[in-house]
Amino acid sequence: MRIVRLANFVTVHTGGLRTALRQLGRGYQRAGHEAVLVIPGRRHSDKMTKQGRVITLPSAPLPRTGGYRVLAGRRELTKLLDSLEPDRIEVSDRTTLRWTGNWARQRGVRSMMVSHESLAGLLGVWGMPKRDTLADRFNQRTAEAFDTIVCTTAFAAAEFRRLGVPNLVEVPLGVDLEVFNPSRMDVGVRSRYARPDELLVVYASRLSAAKRPELAVDAVAALRNGKVPAVLVMAGDGTRRTALAYRAARLPVRFAGHISDRRAVAALLASADVTLSPGPVETFGLAALESLACGTPVVVNEQSALPEVVGEAGVAVPGTAEAFADAVSGLMERPRTERRAAARARAENFGWQRSVQGFLQAHGVLPEPVGVPLPADLIRPAVPRTRKPGTDEAGAARYA
Repeated sequence: MRIVRLANFVTVHTGGLRTALRQLGRGYQRAGHEAVLVIPGRRHSDKMTKQGRVITLPSAPLPRTGGYRVLAGRRELTKLLDSLEPDRIEVSDRTTLRWTGNWARQRGVRSMMVSHESLAGLLGVWGMPKRDTLADRFNQRTAEAFDTIVCTTAFAAAEFRRLGVPNLVEVPLGVDLEVFNPSRMDVGVRSRYARPDELLVVYASRLSAAKRPELAVDAVAALRNGKVPAVLVMAGDGTRRTALAYRAARLPVRFAGHISDRRAVAALLASADVTLSPGPVETFGLAALESLACGTPVVVNEQSALPEVVGEAGVAVPGTAEAFADAVSGLMERPRTERRAAARARAENFGWQRSVQGFLQAHGVLPEPVGVPLPADLIRPAVPRTRKPGTDEAGAARYA
């Protein structure tokens, strides 16, 4: 089966969406399917990789987004899709690419939209009025345009579930349990940022408004005001970096920038005492899960999806500096061995192999046996649709 995946807002550097696309593509390939990924970029390219074929279409960057690009040429993309003749399409952008659901319907191709964010939450971050009304209207149209809507957490699914969307499926993402491992802890990495008597706190994410990185800075300030010798490493880059540097001018905050080597990221996470995920609209939080896989507990914003991801291996609190500081102090009161073991154990519930199985089942395909049983509660199945209006008999056979 040929699965063509379309994605916008994919950064040049590694991020949560890019990681998910890469891991799912590799999983599809290993399961015997042909994975094709189409993304925007600086120039045209077409190459074979471990995640399958990756096609980049040239597009201009969006202003003030930290390098995001979108597939804006509808005619060019339509021509490419027609030439690829997919059996399934999997779309990771419900704004500018929603029209591809109708393209698929007209050609009898089964379609999936993956919701990687809370639209209502993002509209709130941007200060949009009547955000729930706008989100509901948009989400209803998206659900009608695609055969299946996939959300990675109950948090992300809530805005579709309240509309009574029948074609909704929940499948969690995963984490690379080999790369992100407690064995990556490195004394040299730790000593680069903190003394033995200091508390090493790490924020590893994009420096953008939606991620609330300033809350991490303020939490460290609150810790130090409480006589806790905390230092902060911010691993990531983005539009908020300059403002954050001013905010942290008198604090022990190190800006590590974007770290491209995933093993280096794992070493930093495994060497930390605690990590912070303050974003209120996180719908899965791969960075938090990577931290848990490294044996490092996480303090998360209770408004996000992360409480259901981290479970008892972390702490969920309101989005204030004082609450985050208190949670960090509380975590440090737990025995070190106990808190690190709990973090790793939680992460082991989220292997990528299971995610791939879940996504293939959401595509209506039974994956090849891979030796790892799929938990019964991993997927909340969608209601099957009947043949789409206007689909001819050949298209219906392909759709079935």
